[in-house]
Amino acid sequence: KLEGLKAIAVTTNGINLTRLLPRLKEAGLNAINISLDTLVPAKFEFIVRRKGTSLSSKATVLILAGILCLLYLQVNCVVMRGFNEDEVLDFVDFTKDLPLDVRFIEYMPFDGKYCCFEILLGQK
Repeated sequence: KLEGLKAIAVTTNGINLTRLLPRLKEAGLNAINISLDTLVPAKFEFIVRRKGTSLSSKATVLILAGILCLLYLQVNCVVMRGFNEDEVLDFVDFTKDLPLDVRFIEYMPFDGKYCCFEILLGQK
């Protein structure tokens, strides 16, 4: 813990968070940004590039772990055309009664050197 710091936060997709959370909390962590772009298990596996990741239990465990550790929680969801724009209301429903904030973030249309405007979901 460093003097003068008011917040220590981490942004994560949560793959290793439940294992690391006790040590992070001990080190002074008091806020978590969970990157969760989908509530569909197959899409989640595609995003994190790992098979066998149980999304529904992962999302629940992450949120409960944060709540039980009394951390400030925020879920960041990047909305992408043709991928998850149909899940926005599901995210609202999933999180509406939980003590956390959800931010719907616009997709940044860059993939290395190339622009990816076709999946940008914004004003037409």
